[in-house]
Amino acid sequence: MAVGSLLLLLLGTAAPASAHAALRATDPEDGTILQRAPRTLTLTYTESVGLLTDSFRIYDPENHRLRTGPADHAPGRSDTVRVPLPKRMAKGTYVVAWRVVSADSHPVSGALTFSVGEHSVTTATAPGETENRTTTSLYNIARYLAYLAVALVLGAAAFVAYCRPPQRTVLRPLFAVGAATLLVSTLALLLLRGPYEEGTAPAFTSLGRTLSTRPGELLLARLALLLVAAVCALCLRRWGAAVPRPAALTAGGTLAVALALTWSAAEHASAGIQVPLAIASTTLHLLATAAWLGGLAALLLTLRAELPPEVVFRFSRMALTSVIVLVVTGVYQSWRGLGSWQALTDTTYGRVLLAKLAAVALLLTVAAWSRRWTARLAAVPAARVLEPAGGPPLPEPPEPALPVRHLRRSVLAEAAIGVVVLVLTTLLTSTLPGRAAEEAATDETGIPAASVTTVPFTVGQGGHGKVQITFDPGRVGTNSVQAVVYGANGALAAVPELRITMTLPAQRLGPLDTEVADRGGYWATNSFDLPIPGTWTMKVTVRVSDLDQVTVSRTVRVTR
Repeated sequence: MAVGSLLLLLLGTAAPASAHAALRATDPEDGTILQRAPRTLTLTYTESVGLLTDSFRIYDPENHRLRTGPADHAPGRSDTVRVPLPKRMAKGTYVVAWRVVSADSHPVSGALTFSVGEHSVTTATAPGETENRTTTSLYNIARYLAYLAVALVLGAAAFVAYCRPPQRTVLRPLFAVGAATLLVSTLALLLLRGPYEEGTAPAFTSLGRTLSTRPGELLLARLALLLVAAVCALCLRRWGAAVPRPAALTAGGTLAVALALTWSAAEHASAGIQVPLAIASTTLHLLATAAWLGGLAALLLTLRAELPPEVVFRFSRMALTSVIVLVVTGVYQSWRGLGSWQALTDTTYGRVLLAKLAAVALLLTVAAWSRRWTARLAAVPAARVLEPAGGPPLPEPPEPALPVRHLRRSVLAEAAIGVVVLVLTTLLTSTLPGRAAEEAATDETGIPAASVTTVPFTVGQGGHGKVQITFDPGRVGTNSVQAVVYGANGALAAVPELRITMTLPAQRLGPLDTEVADRGGYWATNSFDLPIPGTWTMKVTVRVSDLDQVTVSRTVRVTR
C-alpha cells in the first residue's frame, strides 16, 4: 500500500510530458525582424501533426489577439501547417502561441516571436500556461496505471497458461484488481483525452471529437477487447473442462496481441521510420514485459502456498525467453529512438534510457539470484531419494522452506525493481526521442540549424526572466550571436548590460567574450569565432539595475 501511494504521489506531481513532434522550422523564423508583414505563418514539424480547434493564437504588439484565417496543412505535407495572416499588420513584435497533436498521439506546444519593421520592447506578452496541470496529472496517472494493470493481467494469464500452478484461486484477486484497474484507467483516458489535447480543465464535452481520432478509436477498441476477454473468462470458468486447451491458448494469445496493439499503435512506434516493424517490435516488447513482470507478481502470490518445483522451473524458462525478447526488441527500439550515440547523453530520451538500462541490469542481477535459489529448490527433493545401498542413510537434507523463503524475497525484490522499470518505460513513451531532437536541429535542406539556448535567471528580490541566445550556425568558425531578454511576464525586456562569454574547460580555452552590443531591444554581434568543437560553457551575465545582476552558466555543444 505504501509503495502504491508513493507511486501515485510521484506520478501525480510529475511535470507535463514532453511531446514527440518537434518544431523543425518556421517562416518567419523565430526572433527575426521583417521589413514587410508576412501573408502567412508556416510551421514545419519533425512528423505529421493534427490540428485542434484553437491550435494557433497570435498577439499583436498591443497584446490584442489577431483575427487569422483557419489553419490548415500545406498541400501534401501533413508535417507543415499554414496560418493566413491579416493584410495590414502594425509595426512591432508579435507573439505566436501554438499547440498541435503529434502523430504518436501526444500534444506539443510552444511559442515564437517575429517583428514587423522593428522590435517592440515590452508590449507583446506571451500567453499563460498552455497546459492544465490537473488534466495532465490525471491523464499521466491513468497512463501509468493502465501500463501496470495490463502487465499484471497478461503476465498472470501467461503464468497460469504456461506454468500451470495447481493452486489458482490465490490469483483471482490479482486478476480482479488488474482487470478493474485497466477498465477504469482506460475509461479515464477516454474521457480525459480531449481536455489533455486542448490543455484545458477536465471536462467531458469533447468526447465526440475524441472518438473520431485515432487515439480515441484505439481506446474504444481496448474497451471492446476487455469486454470480449471478460466474456471468455466467464465461459472458461463455467465450461473450462470442455474447452480444448489449444483453442483456449489461441484465443487468449490473440486477445493479448490485440490488446498490446492498442498501445503500440498509439505511441512512438506509430510515427517515424519503419512503422510496421516498429509496431511489431513494440507489441512484442510489451508482451514480454508483461510475461516477466506480471508473472513475477503471480509467482510471488503462489509462493505463499505449497508450490511444486516444476512450476518455478517453468516460470524460470518463461522469464528467460522474455528477457531475450526484451533485449532484441529493446536494442532495435533504442536505435530507432536515439539515432546516434551522442543522443544517449545529450538528450532527455537518452538519459531516461540509460536509467532504464541501469534498472534492467539490476533486475537481471536479482533474477540471477532467483534462479540460484530455484536450482537449490530443485536439489532438495532429489537429495531426499538418494540413499546408499546397504549402508546407513544419508543425513537428512535441509527442508525446502529455506530455499522457498529466499526465493520469495528475491522475487519480491524483482517485482519492486520491475515496477521502476515499468515506470521508466512509460516515461520513455512520453519523452521526445533523440532522433526527433536531432531532426529538429536540422533544417529541411539538411544543414544544421542555428543553436538556440534558453537561460533562465533570477536576480534581486524575486525578479526573474530568461535570455534566449542564438548562435548561427552554431558550429566551428564565425558565428553571429543574437540574444533576446524576456521578463517575468514573458514580454521582451530591456536591460542596461548583457555579457556572454564562452569557455572550453577540456582545452583550458577562454573565456572568450562574444562582445554582443545593444541593437535596440535585442543584443547581437555578427562575428564571433568558435575555434574548435567540444562542449563549451556559456556564461551569461545580466544586469537589470545599478545594484542587481546575475551570472548563469549553461553548456553548449559545438560541432564541426
